[in-house]
Amino acid sequence: MNTITVILNCYKRPEHLQEQIQAVRDQTVVPTDIWIWYNKPEDGEQYDLSALGCKVVSSNHNFKFHGRFAFGLLAQTEYVAFFDDDTIPGPEWFRNCLDTIEGGYDGILGTTGIYLQSGLYNPHSKIGWNGVNSKDTIEVDLVGHAWFMKKDYLRYMWYEEPVTWDNGEDIQLSYLAYKHGRVKTYVPPHPSDDQSGWGSQYKKGAEYGNDKVASHKKANHSPLRDKIVASNIKNGYITVKNRS
Repeated sequence: MNTITVILNCYKRPEHLQEQIQAVRDQTVVPTDIWIWYNKPEDGEQYDLSALGCKVVSSNHNFKFHGRFAFGLLAQTEYVAFFDDDTIPGPEWFRNCLDTIEGGYDGILGTTGIYLQSGLYNPHSKIGWNGVNSKDTIEVDLVGHAWFMKKDYLRYMWYEEPVTWDNGEDIQLSYLAYKHGRVKTYVPPHPSDDQSGWGSQYKKGAEYGNDKVASHKKANHSPLRDKIVASNIKNGYITVKNRS
């Protein structure tokens, strides 16, 4: 039996949580549990999440992008699934991930993949809901927006200190999983004619991810992500392009 702990993230977008939770509960493969990592905003309104029917950890310090992945280490299920706060999955997302794993692509799966083209983060190609749509499973260097993996793979993320705690948790996860466990990263099939198995519904992902609180609108993370990739390559990160 496939057991799954879902971990959602809340910071300044509580308005999407109920929709996310419902989309998770409506999966054709029903998760075992739903947890919420709540980074309380340093300024502005604080939210009461107690009525959502989920386990909630409220932090009065913003641990940014890494906190939810540390939270995932407490899961007691075979699989863990993470979602960004602007991401609403299709009803077949978990089934798509499990079928991908059972089909021989056991690794870290995500709904949007990044294929690195050089020794930096930029330039890169995108595969998945907001990039190239494909009926095939595609190996990439890192994934984001929605992750699905065996819980055991999370441990690799903490084998080395990150280059920074401000960004790049997605890079760190895939880099260290491959370096220390030879665990690869994939984007499961995202066919353009059927979004039911997508990890993020296209219209909602594009709308929710570009609102006024979107982190990419407040800071240009590209130079920092370039630095993270360059540092990781120096320390043994072998990108897909350079694997034999």
